[in-house]
Amino acid sequence: MEKVCKGWKFTSNHLSDEDGRIVIIWKEPIEVRVLHQSRQTVTCEVNIANKIQFVFTAVYASNLREERTDLWVELLRLQQMFSLDTCPWLVGGDFNQIIHPQEHSSSTVNGLSASMTELKDCLSQMDLFDLKFQGTLYTWSNNQPAGPIAKKLDHVLVNDHWLTIFPDSVATFLVPLPSDHSPSLVDLAYQLPKASTRPFKFFNYLTKHPNFHQLVLESWIQAGSFADNLKDLCWKQKIIKGDLKTINRENFSQIQERVSATNRLLQDVQVQALSDPSPITFQRERDLHLQWNFLRGIEESYFRQKSRVNWLKEGDLNTSYFQKVCQARASYNTIQSFLLDSGDQIEDPIEMSELAIAHFQSILAPASSLHTVWSS
Repeated sequence: MEKVCKGWKFTSNHLSDEDGRIVIIWKEPIEVRVLHQSRQTVTCEVNIANKIQFVFTAVYASNLREERTDLWVELLRLQQMFSLDTCPWLVGGDFNQIIHPQEHSSSTVNGLSASMTELKDCLSQMDLFDLKFQGTLYTWSNNQPAGPIAKKLDHVLVNDHWLTIFPDSVATFLVPLPSDHSPSLVDLAYQLPKASTRPFKFFNYLTKHPNFHQLVLESWIQAGSFADNLKDLCWKQKIIKGDLKTINRENFSQIQERVSATNRLLQDVQVQALSDPSPITFQRERDLHLQWNFLRGIEESYFRQKSRVNWLKEGDLNTSYFQKVCQARASYNTIQSFLLDSGDQIEDPIEMSELAIAHFQSILAPASSLHTVWSS
């Protein structure tokens, strides 16, 4: 049964004889349409002001392993039924099951059990993973001083389409207070202010340019042979940065388009070489083949570095996979807050930037610092 509701509404679903419930609350301008309900889940289509749309599945898993196994199968069926692998999907709640041994406080839990593997395999098939979170790692405790146990039973899971729409989203697990579970709060649109200039990022493929070493040497000498303080060193690096950006822009910008264009030219020349063999067409084909392989290597290096897949030595040119990993890494690498020694947490970007500057100034530029001589 489908529902389209506006304003403050409540919907609940009985989960078990223990009177567990899932309660969903929303407010205008949000619209919620219930797609599916069961004893352990409620799946809704969420529309925010007719601009952003995603699917949310609330989970309250059973304490019984057999029923949890039915839940994993149900989630897989939901993904197929509503094509959730093609849209932003958020899955959150109490799974009553850990995924890794590290999610259990006891050192005796040091290996994957059958129940862990079942959930792990299910999430892998659905391409769901933990949204970046802050707060406590363990989200449940037995509250028994004689034999204390803590586990991470609550998760906020997303797919790669979610990160495309909400790249800066973050989940926060709060203190339990009267409950034995930590509630989670998901911030969908946490936007950090952008600086007036983008930071320079050195890409490893720049070293493959034939003029790289000569250009760096000339730029370094042009800015002075020695740098006896950090200011002079930064100036020399700034001079080199401009030349490196020029190389990147003129030779490697829009690398995917360059690879595709070279591939099309290569195919055309190969047809010509087969239709009218000649030394000129054969040489042209060979040159384009070398150029295409070179650009493919640059593209591979670019995505490998951005995705930080350090275990991949050569790669398989699967740029779609790399892009997904890039999105996940970018989300995890975004600093959303600072936790001070006093226990206070700051989230204001201006305060965070001032604190970061003060911290590194105390390390790199103390009041009485020794001068270091840098040479080319």
